[in-house]
Amino acid sequence: HCISSAASDVYKRQSLSGPQFLHIATKKGFGFSPAESDPNKFHGISKKSTSTENITYTEVFSSWLLDAAKKNKQLCAITPAMADGSGLTKFAKKYPKRFFDVGIAEQHALTFAAGLASNKIKPVVAIYSSFLQRGYDQFIHDVALQNIPMLFAIDRAGIVGADGPTHSGNFDISFLRCIPNVILMAPSNENECYAMLEYGYKYNGVCAVRYPRGSGMSKKVNKNLGDIKLGKSKTLFSGKKIVILAFGPILNTCIDVANDLNATLIDMRFIKPIDETAIIKLAKTHKLIVTVEDNTIHGGAGSAVLEILSKNKIVIPTLTLGIPDKFVNHGSQDEIYKECGLDKNSIKKKIVMNFK
Repeated sequence: HCISSAASDVYKRQSLSGPQFLHIATKKGFGFSPAESDPNKFHGISKKSTSTENITYTEVFSSWLLDAAKKNKQLCAITPAMADGSGLTKFAKKYPKRFFDVGIAEQHALTFAAGLASNKIKPVVAIYSSFLQRGYDQFIHDVALQNIPMLFAIDRAGIVGADGPTHSGNFDISFLRCIPNVILMAPSNENECYAMLEYGYKYNGVCAVRYPRGSGMSKKVNKNLGDIKLGKSKTLFSGKKIVILAFGPILNTCIDVANDLNATLIDMRFIKPIDETAIIKLAKTHKLIVTVEDNTIHGGAGSAVLEILSKNKIVIPTLTLGIPDKFVNHGSQDEIYKECGLDKNSIKKKIVMNFK
């Protein structure tokens, strides 16, 4: 009724000269009292599982942030209107003066963070992968170019699922690894995520940790992992002939594949700087290199591996697996992984087809 009345009023005044401006104020959840009283919770809702859920990566970040804030008085957290979704609600209540919600203004969030970091404050920017795209110019010019120390906690990286193609974090590896002065990490589980956030915050430069929507492998996080070394990967299995280089939680899908094929499995951990020494060594002791990531194949982590091989004039069969060159559909995460050929059976089938 409000909109139709306003439109009617504008129609009546069409004879007026000059531009017309229609400003409509809305209220989230209007007419549905639960949504009106808790608009953050009802921004997006999904079916709840009846089973006990494992800890989510967002909850790992929330836990780490509270722990880090106790030890670092200069820490502050910034979000572009995603406090609840990014796991900042508890931090905002406990440290209201160190919490900044800048609204739906990703560009401002990054420039604001750069300004704070230039004044002896160490900001943590909590942002979705798909939303970081909106602040790309500011990331380059206001942060990376000046090499201003800060941590980017990139949630919803990779295949997001039910939020559709607009929110899928398909591109962050590709658009971040090409920028100088940037450290980019991908944890394979909740323990690695906590350790990488801790490492990234202490690092004296621009550091980003990308982690997915959804749960890790356990119901609680081990906060004492503490073995993150810059640019170093970790070997999980030592096999023969085939080596799988996995980036991020897709590693857990690759475990069964590696076991079935007696393949070497590497948790790469770092996308930038990538473990060049390990790649060269593995290329000399295996017959096929397979890279697996939940990012677009073009310009992704697999491309980084190919660059290392090219740079060192190493000729070896390679298979790069990731999200195809298309926008993903709406669906569950499992459905989209299967559609992209990143489920266990698809990965195994592609490796067997390419190994001779």
